[in-house]
Amino acid sequence: MGCWRVPGPVLALLLLLCPAPSPACPAACRCSPGEVDCSERGLREVPWSLSPNTSTLWLGYNFITVLGPRSFPLLPGLRLLSLVHNRLELIHSQALLGLGVLQELDLSHNHLTVLTPETFLPLTSLATLNLGSNRLGELEPRVLDALPQLRALLLQDNPWVCSCGILPLWRWLSHNREKVREKSLLLCRVPEQLNKYPIMAFGDESFRQCQETSLSPQHYIAFFIIGPFSFIASIFFCTFLGSLVVFYHSLRRESHCWRRP
Repeated sequence: MGCWRVPGPVLALLLLLCPAPSPACPAACRCSPGEVDCSERGLREVPWSLSPNTSTLWLGYNFITVLGPRSFPLLPGLRLLSLVHNRLELIHSQALLGLGVLQELDLSHNHLTVLTPETFLPLTSLATLNLGSNRLGELEPRVLDALPQLRALLLQDNPWVCSCGILPLWRWLSHNREKVREKSLLLCRVPEQLNKYPIMAFGDESFRQCQETSLSPQHYIAFFIIGPFSFIASIFFCTFLGSLVVFYHSLRRESHCWRRP
């Protein structure tokens, strides 16, 4: 019995008409078109077998502690990412690469203490960022300046340290009030005498002492240059002055010798 062969053009047409199989839904998650829900699954890392068509990813109420370099697979269409109620302590500077169209990121109710300016650089489309209920005592404005499309920021319920170090953040908040949600919930935790004092209630006079005593990096560089230079110059000056004194005494001694009969 001869083999039945499908003509090449027909086979190519069939391959075009049959859609490629979509990636399987991660075993621990529930999936629907464009949405993956991996909440409350005891996960310790981001599932890797996610469809590139995912636009919404729920990872809340798990045990993720670290987002390392490239923690996410290629998700060119992801617009909402929720990591609420995990145990996040560290986000690597390259953890969020490839999420350039992300518009909403919820990192609330975690253990974050430090964020670097490089963390959010890939998120050029991010409009809403929730950092509430973490362990942030300070926050560099450069972290927020890396988000050109930011429209809504939540920072409530963090243990803010209201010392001179918070001055840059206070200035940013003062100039971007329209972006800050729940402003009344931004409260000092340290020092004790300012506990539960609203950060937005501070004025310029509150930081007058900080502005008078604070030194810019240029000042410190000048001190490091001038300090050793002045020390070396003083040594040369003292040596030169000592040489003059010795030379003067030598001349006087010689003049006395010539005057003797």
